[in-house]
Amino acid sequence: MYLIEIYKSVQGESSFAGRPCIFVRLAGCNLRCSWCDSEYTFKGGYKLSEDEIVAEVEKLAPVKLIEFTGGEPLLQERELVPLMERLLASGYELMIETSGERALDRVPVGVHKIVDVKCPGSGEGGSFRLSNLEFLTKGDEVKFVITDRVDYEFARNFVRQHALEACVRSLLLSPAFHKAPSTMRSTENCMLDPRELVEWMLADGVDARLSLQIHKYIWEPQKKGV
Repeated sequence: MYLIEIYKSVQGESSFAGRPCIFVRLAGCNLRCSWCDSEYTFKGGYKLSEDEIVAEVEKLAPVKLIEFTGGEPLLQERELVPLMERLLASGYELMIETSGERALDRVPVGVHKIVDVKCPGSGEGGSFRLSNLEFLTKGDEVKFVITDRVDYEFARNFVRQHALEACVRSLLLSPAFHKAPSTMRSTENCMLDPRELVEWMLADGVDARLSLQIHKYIWEPQKKGV
C-alpha cells in the first residue's frame, strides 16, 4: 500500500472528536475539491506491506482507535480491506473517512464509516454514489463540508430527501476552511462563520452535529501530522 503518514493524535472531527487516535493516511485521490486541505496526498507516498503497517501501528500503543484517511483510502481497497479485517480481529476500533464516490459494499462490518457527500461549493457536487446509501448503518456518519448558503441548503435537502436522520449515527455539518489559513487558531479561517451555520440549523430544525475540525484550533491550521 502507498502511504503518506502514520501518526498518533486526537481525532479532530465526527462524534469521535477529542479521542486519541492513530491516523493511517493513504496516498492518492481521484477528486479535486476546491477547499481540500490534503493536496499533499495527491502524489508520492511510500510503500509498506500489510505486516509493516501493523508493526507501525503497534508502535503507537496503547491507542486502539484507528482512522484510515487520505486522499481517498478506498482507491487501495484491494489491500485495505484485508488490513482492516486483520486489525478488527486484533481488537482495534476502526474508522474510515471516504468521499462516498467509491463503493462501500466491501468495507468490513464493524468499521465506522465517515462518508463525505460533496456539496456544490466543493466543485465535486454529484460525485456521491447513491447506491452507497444502502450500505450505511447506525454506526456510520455522513458529513457535508459547507462553504455557503447554497451548500447548506443542498445538505439539508439531501438529508431530508433520503431520510438520513434515521439511518446513521450522526450527520455532520462542517464549515470549510480557507486553503491558505492564517496561523490564528480561530474561526476567522472558516469560509463560513460557524455561528451563521448554527443559526440556519436551528431555524430549520436540522438534527445534525456542528463539526469543527478541532485539531485546527489546538494546533496551527496548516500543521501536518497532528
